[in-house]
Amino acid sequence: MQSPEEKSSRAFIKRILAPVVDSLLVPFLAVISAIILGGVVIALVGGNPFMAYIGLIQGAFGSVKALSETAVWATPYIFAGLAVAVAFKGGLFNIGAEGQLALGAVVAALIGYALPGWLGFDLPAIIHIPLAVGLGALAGALWAAIPGFLKAYTGGHEVINTIMMNYIALNITSFLMNGPMKDPSPTNVSARTPGIAASARIAPLFEGFRVHWGFILALLVAVLIWLILWKTTLGFEIRMVGSNPDAAKYAGINVKRTIVLTMALSGLLAGLAGAIEVTALNYRHELGFSQGYGFDAIAIALLGKTNPFGVVIAAILFGAMKNGGTRMQFLTMIPVDVISIIQALILLFVAADAIIRYIYRIKARGERVILTRGWGG
Repeated sequence: MQSPEEKSSRAFIKRILAPVVDSLLVPFLAVISAIILGGVVIALVGGNPFMAYIGLIQGAFGSVKALSETAVWATPYIFAGLAVAVAFKGGLFNIGAEGQLALGAVVAALIGYALPGWLGFDLPAIIHIPLAVGLGALAGALWAAIPGFLKAYTGGHEVINTIMMNYIALNITSFLMNGPMKDPSPTNVSARTPGIAASARIAPLFEGFRVHWGFILALLVAVLIWLILWKTTLGFEIRMVGSNPDAAKYAGINVKRTIVLTMALSGLLAGLAGAIEVTALNYRHELGFSQGYGFDAIAIALLGKTNPFGVVIAAILFGAMKNGGTRMQFLTMIPVDVISIIQALILLFVAADAIIRYIYRIKARGERVILTRGWGG
């Protein structure tokens, strides 16, 4: 016969730990399955899968410098992954993170290098850095609010609108980098801005390493987003609208306003990713530096099950794969593009989780991620 303590312990495991384990199990098995299939691909192209993955781990975590570079790669992935995850929570599919990130970087660079000249005097870092980062994030928020407004008030599908907004944003960026904002230095032949002022630069975390305070900020923002989503009225409204907009409307929630706010918050996080890359790492904006971040963020948000803490883990995994790919290629002489294949397989297995559940005989439980609703829905 069980004692009251044993019953209480079993009840705790069933109520608290079981849902957590179930939510992590499918993404974990998706990663394992992708690694196994990736090993098959490596073998087919003439590489040694064991040595390839040894090289990947060494390149990502094998030294202090490797850890630093993995954190550098993971930082924009955390911000962009959170951006897509917030939209998912609201039942929206923000494919426009790429464009929002690019505009955030452009605005941060402009404020970083041009503002002291406009004002006629140098700004202290305590003012200049928040201005550059904040206005960059605001640019992303405003850009994402446009498809949010169209979704809420016209029924225009956010997937189509954010894709189109990507084209507009990226072409505006290209025009600026090759025209009004191009670095006028005689030796410069690249599409890039001038370097930002020293007062707009975020310092590295440690001398001699590239990891910067933006990584710490990314972790703090993940905690903040978790608090907003689960501990505030706004977060409840976002999750309610994402789960059932009709029930949310019946409960008195302003669904249209919530849709716009959700997209704006999502765009703010994407813009923050671009602003941090400029102010903490590159110290200028260069055309194409962020290519792929916004689209990888979709896989990161799905792998993290749209949970902010899950997004952080998924972002570090993707950062590790990006950083460790060079070492893997050096040891095995296989194309680094294999990393992209593994990432694609992870996305496939996480998005089509029924495949993983069927292979490993796992019953479906818990909350499903709502990717998007129909046109006008």
